[in-house]
Amino acid sequence: MNLLNFKTVLAGFAAVVVMLYAVTLWASIEPEPFDPLEVAKSELKPGQQMVTGYVTTTALIHVVDTLLHKAFGYTSNDVLPPSVMMDNMPAWEFGALEMVRDMSLSMRKDFSRSQSQSTEHPSLKKAQPQFNISSTAWMWPSAEGEYRTGIKYLYEYRTQIANQQDINSQFYARADNLRGWLKEAEKRLGSLSQRLSASVGQDRVNTDLAGDSAAHQATFAPGSNQIKTSWWQIDDVFYEARGATWALLHFLKAVEYDFADVLDKKNARVSLHQIVRELEATQDTVWSPMILNGSGFGLVANHSLVMANYISRANAALIELSELLAQG
Repeated sequence: MNLLNFKTVLAGFAAVVVMLYAVTLWASIEPEPFDPLEVAKSELKPGQQMVTGYVTTTALIHVVDTLLHKAFGYTSNDVLPPSVMMDNMPAWEFGALEMVRDMSLSMRKDFSRSQSQSTEHPSLKKAQPQFNISSTAWMWPSAEGEYRTGIKYLYEYRTQIANQQDINSQFYARADNLRGWLKEAEKRLGSLSQRLSASVGQDRVNTDLAGDSAAHQATFAPGSNQIKTSWWQIDDVFYEARGATWALLHFLKAVEYDFADVLDKKNARVSLHQIVRELEATQDTVWSPMILNGSGFGLVANHSLVMANYISRANAALIELSELLAQG
Protein backbone atom coordinates (compact mmCIF):
# COMPACT_ATOMS: atom_id res chain seq x y z
CA MET A 1 0.00 0.00 0.00
CA ASN A 2 1.51 3.33 -1.01
CA LEU A 3 1.52 6.41 1.20
CA LEU A 4 -1.42 8.06 -0.57
CA ASN A 5 -3.66 5.04 -0.13
CA PHE A 6 -2.63 4.73 3.52
CA LYS A 7 -3.56 8.36 4.17
CA THR A 8 -6.90 7.87 2.42
CA VAL A 9 -7.72 4.80 4.55
CA LEU A 10 -6.63 6.61 7.72
CA ALA A 11 -8.74 9.66 6.86
CA GLY A 12 -11.73 7.45 6.13
CA PHE A 13 -11.32 5.63 9.44
CA ALA A 14 -11.03 8.92 11.33
CA ALA A 15 -14.17 10.21 9.61
CA VAL A 16 -16.11 7.10 10.67
CA VAL A 17 -14.92 7.46 14.27
CA VAL A 18 -15.93 11.13 14.37
CA MET A 19 -19.34 10.32 12.86
CA LEU A 20 -19.98 7.53 15.37
CA TYR A 21 -18.96 9.83 18.22
CA ALA A 22 -21.31 12.55 16.97
CA VAL A 23 -24.18 10.07 16.72
CA THR A 24 -23.38 8.83 20.23
CA LEU A 25 -23.59 12.37 21.60
CA TRP A 26 -26.91 12.89 19.84
CA ALA A 27 -28.28 9.58 21.10
CA SER A 28 -27.26 10.50 24.67
CA ILE A 29 -29.48 13.60 24.78
CA GLU A 30 -32.00 13.14 27.57
CA PRO A 31 -35.63 13.93 26.67
CA GLU A 32 -37.23 17.10 27.97
CA PRO A 33 -39.92 16.81 30.66
CA PHE A 34 -43.55 17.17 29.60
CA ASP A 35 -46.67 18.34 31.41
CA PRO A 36 -48.95 15.30 31.99
CA LEU A 37 -52.03 17.47 32.45
CA GLU A 38 -51.52 19.37 29.20
CA VAL A 39 -50.84 16.15 27.29
CA ALA A 40 -53.98 14.58 28.76
CA LYS A 41 -56.08 17.59 27.75
CA SER A 42 -54.72 17.45 24.21
CA GLU A 43 -55.68 13.78 23.86
CA LEU A 44 -59.26 14.06 25.10
CA LYS A 45 -61.62 12.89 22.39
CA PRO A 46 -64.90 14.66 21.65
CA GLY A 47 -67.43 13.80 24.32
CA GLN A 48 -64.80 12.52 26.79
CA GLN A 49 -64.33 14.05 30.24
CA MET A 50 -61.17 14.42 32.31
CA VAL A 51 -62.16 11.66 34.69
CA THR A 52 -60.18 10.57 37.75
CA GLY A 53 -57.13 8.59 36.68
CA TYR A 54 -56.99 9.96 33.14
CA VAL A 55 -53.90 12.11 33.80
CA THR A 56 -51.99 9.41 35.70
CA THR A 57 -52.66 6.88 32.97
CA THR A 58 -51.59 9.42 30.36
CA ALA A 59 -48.37 10.10 32.25
CA LEU A 60 -47.55 6.38 32.32
CA ILE A 61 -48.32 6.00 28.61
CA HIS A 62 -46.13 8.92 27.57
CA VAL A 63 -43.21 8.05 29.83
CA VAL A 64 -43.01 4.66 28.08
CA ASP A 65 -43.62 6.25 24.69
CA THR A 66 -40.75 8.68 25.32
CA LEU A 67 -38.43 5.76 26.06
CA LEU A 68 -39.23 4.35 22.64
CA HIS A 69 -39.28 7.55 20.57
CA LYS A 70 -36.73 9.93 22.10
CA ALA A 71 -33.60 10.91 20.15
CA PHE A 72 -32.23 7.75 18.48
CA GLY A 73 -35.04 5.71 20.00
CA TYR A 74 -34.63 2.91 22.54
CA THR A 75 -30.97 1.91 22.93
CA SER A 76 -30.76 -0.64 25.75
CA ASN A 77 -31.12 -3.67 23.49
CA ASP A 78 -29.12 -2.45 20.48
CA VAL A 79 -26.36 -4.84 19.42
CA LEU A 80 -24.69 -2.70 16.75
CA PRO A 81 -22.55 0.46 16.94
CA PRO A 82 -22.83 3.10 18.15
CA SER A 83 -25.48 2.09 20.70
CA VAL A 84 -23.62 -1.06 21.76
CA MET A 85 -20.74 1.17 22.90
CA MET A 86 -23.03 3.39 25.02
CA ASP A 87 -23.84 2.85 28.67
CA ASN A 88 -25.19 6.16 30.02
CA MET A 89 -28.42 6.21 28.00
CA PRO A 90 -29.22 2.51 28.60
CA ALA A 91 -28.74 3.17 32.33
CA TRP A 92 -31.06 6.18 32.08
CA GLU A 93 -33.67 4.06 30.29
CA PHE A 94 -33.44 1.33 32.93
CA GLY A 95 -34.00 3.82 35.75
CA ALA A 96 -37.12 5.18 34.07
CA LEU A 97 -38.30 1.66 33.28
CA GLU A 98 -38.09 0.64 36.94
CA MET A 99 -40.45 3.48 37.86
CA VAL A 100 -42.78 2.46 35.02
CA ARG A 101 -42.89 -1.08 36.38
CA ASP A 102 -43.79 0.14 39.87
CA MET A 103 -46.53 2.44 38.61
CA SER A 104 -48.06 -0.14 36.27
CA LEU A 105 -48.12 -2.71 39.09
CA SER A 106 -49.77 -0.23 41.47
CA MET A 107 -52.38 0.59 38.85
CA ARG A 108 -53.11 -3.09 38.36
CA LYS A 109 -53.35 -4.13 42.02
CA ASP A 110 -54.43 -0.91 43.77
CA PHE A 111 -55.62 2.09 41.75
CA SER A 112 -58.06 0.12 39.58
CA ARG A 113 -59.48 -2.04 42.38
CA SER A 114 -62.00 -1.04 45.05
CA GLN A 115 -60.84 -3.59 47.62
CA SER A 116 -58.57 -6.63 48.03
CA GLN A 117 -61.32 -9.05 47.01
CA SER A 118 -62.21 -7.21 43.80
CA THR A 119 -61.15 -8.49 40.40
CA GLU A 120 -58.30 -7.08 38.35
CA HIS A 121 -59.03 -4.88 35.37
CA PRO A 122 -58.52 -6.99 32.20
CA SER A 123 -56.56 -4.34 30.28
CA LEU A 124 -54.18 -3.61 33.16
CA LYS A 125 -53.78 -7.33 33.78
CA LYS A 126 -52.45 -7.59 30.23
CA ALA A 127 -50.49 -4.32 30.24
CA GLN A 128 -48.44 -4.71 33.42
CA PRO A 129 -46.51 -7.90 32.45
CA GLN A 130 -45.47 -6.34 29.13
CA PHE A 131 -43.12 -3.95 30.94
CA ASN A 132 -41.35 -6.74 32.82
CA ILE A 133 -39.48 -8.19 29.85
CA SER A 134 -35.72 -7.71 30.06
CA SER A 135 -34.73 -4.22 28.95
CA THR A 136 -31.96 -5.75 26.81
CA ALA A 137 -34.12 -8.28 24.93
CA TRP A 138 -33.62 -7.78 21.18
CA MET A 139 -34.71 -11.06 19.63
CA TRP A 140 -38.36 -12.01 19.38
CA PRO A 141 -40.07 -10.87 21.54
CA SER A 142 -38.11 -7.63 21.65
CA ALA A 143 -38.31 -5.12 24.48
CA GLU A 144 -39.72 -2.43 22.18
CA GLY A 145 -42.42 -4.74 20.86
CA GLU A 146 -43.56 -5.74 24.35
CA TYR A 147 -43.56 -2.15 25.59
CA ARG A 148 -45.64 -1.04 22.60
CA THR A 149 -48.15 -3.77 23.40
CA GLY A 150 -48.27 -2.55 26.99
CA ILE A 151 -48.98 0.98 25.77
CA LYS A 152 -51.82 -0.34 23.62
CA TYR A 153 -53.49 -1.93 26.67
CA LEU A 154 -53.00 1.26 28.70
CA TYR A 155 -54.79 3.22 25.98
CA GLU A 156 -57.62 0.66 26.20
CA TYR A 157 -57.86 1.16 29.96
CA ARG A 158 -57.83 4.94 29.63
CA THR A 159 -60.63 4.83 27.06
CA GLN A 160 -62.65 2.54 29.30
CA ILE A 161 -62.43 4.70 32.43
CA ALA A 162 -63.36 7.76 30.34
CA ASN A 163 -66.52 5.95 29.19
CA GLN A 164 -69.28 6.99 31.59
CA GLN A 165 -71.30 3.91 30.64
CA ASP A 166 -68.53 1.46 31.64
CA ILE A 167 -69.02 1.15 35.39
CA ASN A 168 -66.64 -1.83 35.61
CA SER A 169 -63.61 0.25 34.64
CA GLN A 170 -62.53 2.52 37.46
CA PHE A 171 -59.59 4.43 38.93
CA TYR A 172 -59.93 4.86 42.68
CA ALA A 173 -58.17 7.92 44.10
CA ARG A 174 -57.90 6.98 47.76
CA ALA A 175 -55.29 7.81 50.38
CA ASP A 176 -54.43 4.15 51.00
CA ASN A 177 -53.94 3.48 47.29
CA LEU A 178 -51.66 6.49 46.89
CA ARG A 179 -49.71 5.59 50.00
CA GLY A 180 -49.06 2.08 48.70
CA TRP A 181 -47.44 3.43 45.52
CA LEU A 182 -45.48 6.06 47.45
CA LYS A 183 -43.96 3.32 49.64
CA GLU A 184 -42.62 1.64 46.51
CA ALA A 185 -41.16 4.94 45.32
CA GLU A 186 -39.51 5.37 48.72
CA LYS A 187 -37.71 2.06 48.34
CA ARG A 188 -36.47 2.95 44.85
CA LEU A 189 -35.15 6.33 45.95
CA GLY A 190 -33.61 4.90 49.10
CA SER A 191 -31.69 2.31 47.10
CA LEU A 192 -30.51 4.88 44.55
CA SER A 193 -29.37 7.22 47.31
CA GLN A 194 -27.29 4.50 48.95
CA ARG A 195 -25.69 3.45 45.66
CA LEU A 196 -24.87 7.03 44.75
CA SER A 197 -23.35 7.70 48.17
CA ALA A 198 -21.15 4.62 47.81
CA SER A 199 -19.25 6.34 45.00
CA VAL A 200 -16.60 7.47 47.50
CA GLY A 201 -16.64 4.28 49.57
CA GLN A 202 -17.58 4.15 53.24
CA ASP A 203 -17.76 1.85 56.25
CA ARG A 204 -21.36 1.10 57.09
CA VAL A 205 -22.70 -0.44 60.28
CA ASN A 206 -25.05 -3.35 59.67
CA THR A 207 -28.53 -2.19 60.75
CA ASP A 208 -30.46 -4.95 58.97
CA LEU A 209 -32.01 -6.32 62.19
CA ALA A 210 -32.14 -3.08 64.17
CA GLY A 211 -35.31 -2.48 66.19
CA ASP A 212 -36.29 -6.13 66.67
CA SER A 213 -34.38 -8.22 69.23
CA ALA A 214 -36.06 -11.42 68.03
CA ALA A 215 -35.28 -10.90 64.34
CA HIS A 216 -33.10 -13.37 62.39
CA GLN A 217 -31.62 -13.56 58.91
CA ALA A 218 -30.71 -16.45 56.64
CA THR A 219 -26.90 -16.19 56.80
CA PHE A 220 -24.37 -14.45 59.00
CA ALA A 221 -23.42 -10.87 58.11
CA PRO A 222 -20.55 -8.86 59.66
CA GLY A 223 -21.30 -5.95 61.97
CA SER A 224 -19.82 -3.50 59.47
CA ASN A 225 -18.51 -3.64 55.93
CA GLN A 226 -16.88 -1.47 53.29
CA ILE A 227 -19.20 -0.43 50.45
CA LYS A 228 -17.87 1.23 47.33
CA THR A 229 -19.30 1.49 43.84
CA SER A 230 -16.96 0.26 41.13
CA TRP A 231 -15.24 3.04 39.19
CA TRP A 232 -16.70 1.53 36.00
CA GLN A 233 -20.28 1.78 37.31
CA ILE A 234 -20.31 5.27 38.84
CA ASP A 235 -21.68 6.97 35.72
CA ASP A 236 -24.18 4.14 35.17
CA VAL A 237 -25.63 4.55 38.66
CA PHE A 238 -25.77 8.33 38.17
CA TYR A 239 -27.71 8.11 34.91
CA GLU A 240 -29.97 5.37 36.25
CA ALA A 241 -30.89 7.80 39.03
CA ARG A 242 -31.48 10.56 36.45
CA GLY A 243 -33.86 8.33 34.51
CA ALA A 244 -35.72 7.16 37.60
CA THR A 245 -36.24 10.67 38.94
CA TRP A 246 -37.29 11.90 35.49
CA ALA A 247 -40.07 9.31 35.32
CA LEU A 248 -41.12 9.77 38.96
CA LEU A 249 -41.37 13.52 38.43
CA HIS A 250 -44.06 13.03 35.78
CA PHE A 251 -46.01 10.52 37.87
CA LEU A 252 -46.07 12.85 40.88
CA LYS A 253 -47.32 15.76 38.76
CA ALA A 254 -50.10 13.53 37.44
CA VAL A 255 -50.95 12.30 40.93
CA GLU A 256 -51.30 15.90 42.12
CA TYR A 257 -54.22 16.31 39.71
CA ASP A 258 -55.95 12.94 40.11
CA PHE A 259 -55.58 12.84 43.91
CA ALA A 260 -56.18 16.56 44.45
CA ASP A 261 -59.07 16.09 46.91
CA VAL A 262 -57.16 13.50 48.92
CA LEU A 263 -54.09 15.73 49.14
CA ASP A 264 -56.13 18.79 50.08
CA LYS A 265 -58.00 16.90 52.78
CA LYS A 266 -54.70 15.84 54.33
CA ASN A 267 -53.19 19.31 53.70
CA ALA A 268 -50.42 17.45 51.89
CA ARG A 269 -50.23 19.30 48.58
CA VAL A 270 -47.32 21.46 49.79
CA SER A 271 -45.39 18.30 50.70
CA LEU A 272 -45.87 17.02 47.18
CA HIS A 273 -44.65 20.33 45.78
CA GLN A 274 -41.46 20.01 47.83
CA ILE A 275 -40.81 16.53 46.44
CA VAL A 276 -41.34 17.78 42.90
CA ARG A 277 -38.94 20.67 43.52
CA GLU A 278 -36.19 18.32 44.71
CA LEU A 279 -36.71 15.99 41.75
CA GLU A 280 -36.64 18.87 39.30
CA ALA A 281 -33.19 19.76 40.66
CA THR A 282 -31.95 16.29 39.71
CA GLN A 283 -32.67 17.15 36.06
CA ASP A 284 -30.37 20.17 35.89
CA THR A 285 -27.88 20.16 33.02
CA VAL A 286 -24.64 18.28 33.64
CA TRP A 287 -22.01 20.61 32.23
CA SER A 288 -19.06 18.31 32.81
CA PRO A 289 -18.14 16.01 29.89
CA MET A 290 -17.87 13.15 32.38
CA ILE A 291 -19.28 12.22 35.77
CA LEU A 292 -16.68 13.35 38.30
CA ASN A 293 -15.99 11.35 41.44
CA GLY A 294 -13.97 13.56 43.76
CA SER A 295 -13.81 12.90 47.49
CA GLY A 296 -16.48 14.40 49.70
CA PHE A 297 -14.60 17.63 50.50
CA GLY A 298 -11.93 17.43 47.80
CA LEU A 299 -10.97 19.84 45.04
CA VAL A 300 -12.94 17.94 42.38
CA ALA A 301 -16.73 17.73 42.37
CA ASN A 302 -18.59 14.51 43.05
CA HIS A 303 -21.72 14.46 40.92
CA SER A 304 -22.99 11.27 42.56
CA LEU A 305 -23.03 12.88 46.02
CA VAL A 306 -24.88 15.92 44.67
CA MET A 307 -27.50 13.64 43.09
CA ALA A 308 -27.72 11.59 46.31
CA ASN A 309 -28.40 14.79 48.26
CA TYR A 310 -31.40 15.74 46.12
CA ILE A 311 -32.76 12.19 46.11
CA SER A 312 -32.35 11.79 49.89
CA ARG A 313 -34.26 15.01 50.49
CA ALA A 314 -36.99 13.95 48.08
CA ASN A 315 -37.17 10.57 49.80
CA ALA A 316 -37.47 12.18 53.23
CA ALA A 317 -40.34 14.31 51.92
CA LEU A 318 -41.95 11.19 50.42
CA ILE A 319 -41.85 9.51 53.83
CA GLU A 320 -43.49 12.55 55.44
CA LEU A 321 -46.17 12.61 52.74
CA SER A 322 -46.85 8.92 53.29
CA GLU A 323 -47.26 9.51 57.02
CA LEU A 324 -49.66 12.37 56.36
CA LEU A 325 -51.80 10.10 54.17
CA ALA A 326 -51.86 7.45 56.91
CA GLN A 327 -53.35 9.85 59.42
CA GLY A 328 -57.09 10.01 59.84
